Amino acid sequence: MTWHVAEEDLRAYLRGDLAPPLLWSADTHLTACAGCRALLADLSDPVALDTGWERLDAELDAPRRGVFEGLLVRCGVADHSARLLAATPVLRRSWMLAVVFVLAMTVLMVRLADNPGLFLGLAPLLPLAGVALSYGPVLDPTYEMAVVAPLHGFRLLMLRTVAVLGAGLVLNGLATLALPAYGLRALAWLLPALALTATGLALTPRLGPVLGPALVGTAWTALLLIARARAHGTPAPFTAGGQLAAALVAAAAVWLLIRLRDRFDSTSAHTPFAGFTHGSAA
Repeated sequence: MTWHVAEEDLRAYLRGDLAPPLLWSADTHLTACAGCRALLADLSDPVALDTGWERLDAELDAPRRGVFEGLLVRCGVADHSARLLAATPVLRRSWMLAVVFVLAMTVLMVRLADNPGLFLGLAPLLPLAGVALSYGPVLDPTYEMAVVAPLHGFRLLMLRTVAVLGAGLVLNGLATLALPAYGLRALAWLLPALALTATGLALTPRLGPVLGPALVGTAWTALLLIARARAHGTPAPFTAGGQLAAALVAAAAVWLLIRLRDRFDSTSAHTPFAGFTHGSAA
């Protein structure tokens, strides 16, 4: 090879000042010429070069913020909290589309059959299922990150619960607007939804984030079947007495959840949230 990159051009190449087309020629030449590469290495500052590569690796490896995560950060949510919230499985598009489809089909069946009982029975189960599917090493893609996050287990639980519950209630509320003929009766799912979700969370320290809500959902389904078999009109859970009972159950479950909040920070190997605070500082 008779032509080599001049030393001055190599220095300009290192500084990023070498302009095309000489830059393109230097790039091509350096891939084939070991001598020019050795000279380039001698002219380089090893510390600055290593620092540059480290910055480049960090930039390439850093996960990109999604729309939802960026919105949370702009609203003042801490970076690590926004990442944990944005990675919640049931806040992703696939789950949202599935819930919208289920609600749309349910509303259609209610309008065709002129019976709101199906919607009122199903709507409280969706937020409960969303909360149950938001935690654990199997379902949560950021479980390891949650383990070392600077959050207590109870706070992390509440962050995700509020986000999931809020999304579920909004979707249920939009579906309710499609049933204007039933008036306030179409909102009779709200208190049972809060009661079921709070009860499932209160059972989580003892039974785990999936089994506890699953038992609550099963009990709710059994209650609906019994109430429907015995009722001649509106099933008991959606009467005034049933709504009052749901409110009392929700209040009692919230009180129990607060009393058991330290259980979510236990490091016992038998606790469903064990390890959540191994890296916690507050």
